[in-house]
Amino acid sequence: MAGPDPVSVLHCDGLSVGWPGHAPVLRDLSFRLAPGEHVGLVGPNGAGKTSLFHTIAGVLPAHAGSVQVQGRAVVPGQFRPETALVFQQAEDQLFCPTLIEDVTFGPRNLGLTEAETTARVQAALAQCGLTGLEDRPVHHLSGGEKRRACIAGALVMQPDLMLLDEPSAALDLRQRRRLIALLQGMDQALLVASHDLELVLELCPRVIVIDQGRICADGPARRVLGDAGLMAAHGQEVPHSLTPHHGVGHVHVRNSL
Repeated sequence: MAGPDPVSVLHCDGLSVGWPGHAPVLRDLSFRLAPGEHVGLVGPNGAGKTSLFHTIAGVLPAHAGSVQVQGRAVVPGQFRPETALVFQQAEDQLFCPTLIEDVTFGPRNLGLTEAETTARVQAALAQCGLTGLEDRPVHHLSGGEKRRACIAGALVMQPDLMLLDEPSAALDLRQRRRLIALLQGMDQALLVASHDLELVLELCPRVIVIDQGRICADGPARRVLGDAGLMAAHGQEVPHSLTPHHGVGHVHVRNSL
């Protein structure tokens, strides 16, 4: 069992992950995230990305090993506001009638004063571009607004670590660009699970690849995602922007690894 890690925001040590009564889907994972670090988590469907998030967030008990957030062991079922999990499906996260009620729910349960709660909510809504929509029923929000509402509900807790599960899923191009800009400006450490490898490439300088129950690669995003053999071996493709192209008018400035 690892001792306290005061340097890393997230420290997974020998971690095995899986649902109770079933064999682990991930085994012996060891990695760390530094404060403010943005890391992509890549792997095929069923590789265990969402299960890993649930274990880091304290929803799913670990089969073995340990998880520390801010130097403290994660205890299943224990509320830890320093970790925020943003679900893949916004409908799984938004449960109050209006946007303002949903974003206010978390800080009100922290025992903050009304003034502190209001200040946090207004700041989170402004950061996510949702000011003016406070009284909008959540089911009347667009897909992009729902995704940003989920992020606002996480930011209002002032976490140190955010776990984002397929954040760009089902978003149109304009909303996807807005989401990337929002996430790029965040000071929190981010662990981003996504099949949108172009988003990962823009947002995350580092990438971890998981498949067949283990970490298969962990390193600089352009080097890892640009490795065609590695990507093919784990059910992925090299992002288009890292694929060499020839011909007039078709040059990729991010082609060098």
